[in-house]
Amino acid sequence: MKRPNGIVIAIDGPAGAGKSTVAKLVARRLGYLYVDTGAMYRAVALKALRLGMEIGDEVTMSHLAQMTDIALCPESDGSVRVVLDGEDVTEAIRAPEVSEAASLVSAHAGVRDALTVKQKLLAEQGGVVMEGRDVQTVVAPDAEVKIFLTASLPERAKRRWSELRQRGVDISYEQVLRELLERDERDRTRAIAPLRKAPDAVEIDTTHLTPEAVADRIVALAESALKRRS
Repeated sequence: MKRPNGIVIAIDGPAGAGKSTVAKLVARRLGYLYVDTGAMYRAVALKALRLGMEIGDEVTMSHLAQMTDIALCPESDGSVRVVLDGEDVTEAIRAPEVSEAASLVSAHAGVRDALTVKQKLLAEQGGVVMEGRDVQTVVAPDAEVKIFLTASLPERAKRRWSELRQRGVDISYEQVLRELLERDERDRTRAIAPLRKAPDAVEIDTTHLTPEAVADRIVALAESALKRRS
């Protein structure tokens, strides 16, 4: 399938492996649209929390996802603003409580079905760097470049802790480490969309690599894919 705007680069991996940072760098270098599929689940989770809804109720959450307007608006620097029902929630969806809720919301099949439809439409056009769960296996199983990022648990916890501290969140490293352990277990064992590497994905351990070095490797793979495409 030759997409009109270029190829699809699909990036997945556990929390804290560097997916967002690297995906943004790759998108900027290639002039592609950065699509954070996880942000869409976070937006639904944020709305549910604000409305006081039961996160564990699949029927309620699925209906909410279907009735929610989520827009990903690219910025000139390659970043993307997340707009929920007309409100910019780019920063709000990164709060720790939203992260936890999003992990639970995204485990509902009905929610994933509703948001996957939106994500597939973006993938069909090409020219996108998609980051998030299922992008390699469900959203864009025919992506020209598939990347699975990993890193050691202590390194992932350190990155997440540093990110939260920069946002002014008062949280200990030990708490972040504990929450990551719990999230890893939940993501690996859940029945719907568990964390797994696509058989044809290239795995990159980012523990001792800078985001720029990781992006270099992915851009090289993308350029090779573009040459084969032409």
